[in-house]
Amino acid sequence: MAAQGWSKTSWSKTWTFYDGDWHEGNIPIMGARSHATWLGSSVFDGARAFEAVTPDLDLHFARVNASAVTMYLKPVVAVGRWLELCADGLQRFDKDTPLYIRPMYWAEGAGKLLVAPDPETTRWCLTLYEAPMRPPEGFAVTLSPFRKPSPETSPAAKAGCVYPNNARALIEAQARGFANCVMLDSLGNVAELATANLFIGKDDVVLTPAPNGTFLNGITRQRVIKLLREAGVSVVETTLRYADIENADEVFSSGNYSKVMPISRVDQRALQPGPLYRKARELYWAFAHG
Repeated sequence: MAAQGWSKTSWSKTWTFYDGDWHEGNIPIMGARSHATWLGSSVFDGARAFEAVTPDLDLHFARVNASAVTMYLKPVVAVGRWLELCADGLQRFDKDTPLYIRPMYWAEGAGKLLVAPDPETTRWCLTLYEAPMRPPEGFAVTLSPFRKPSPETSPAAKAGCVYPNNARALIEAQARGFANCVMLDSLGNVAELATANLFIGKDDVVLTPAPNGTFLNGITRQRVIKLLREAGVSVVETTLRYADIENADEVFSSGNYSKVMPISRVDQRALQPGPLYRKARELYWAFAHG
């Protein structure tokens, strides 16, 4: 019986390369016995195609391969092959259609004692689907009671198993009327938003949490930092507390799905998109279309 509330038309236009061919729609590729289904041995990455550009696509494919190694899977698709398949997949959509590009690895079988995956059973797919870009409208954030795990307790990879913690933080914040939330690490320092990396502007300087293994050092994050520094903007990777977010002149985020976005409210304090945010977004758009 089909899952309640879903139908064959519930998904946006989707094409997936799996098992040697392209398939249209949300095809089933994992079964109840698949290791990834019940024990979480999946990794993925997310890149963007928008306005006929696919910025940093090679870095996203390289990262999914690195994530596979971290999770004891076999990254059997070379970056060049990922790029070839993606170019083929893009032809299945109208030009300029905003797309999300998702390469993925997972284990089908279990290793010893069932919990560990068997790397020899690694499978993979590449999915492209229509996903409109969010307009650069501000959104409200608050402090989450949930924290990011330490490197000793969570894999430093873009792995499916680490996202349920982000999801519960997001759901809790949304229940209180906020669109997103700031998550701290186990020491009480700011890590990131539930869905994106975080920047603040203070006295004409951009500050962002220094990567410490508790959050993903995003590809878009790294690109924004590089572009700002090349443009002469001072960017400091440092330790931030929530009070720094509360007292910032401006706050903005970066991520693969929506790129560079302004934050318009921290708790009850309203903010306007500031000059540092506007510079970051302008520079990123120029880079992406260059």
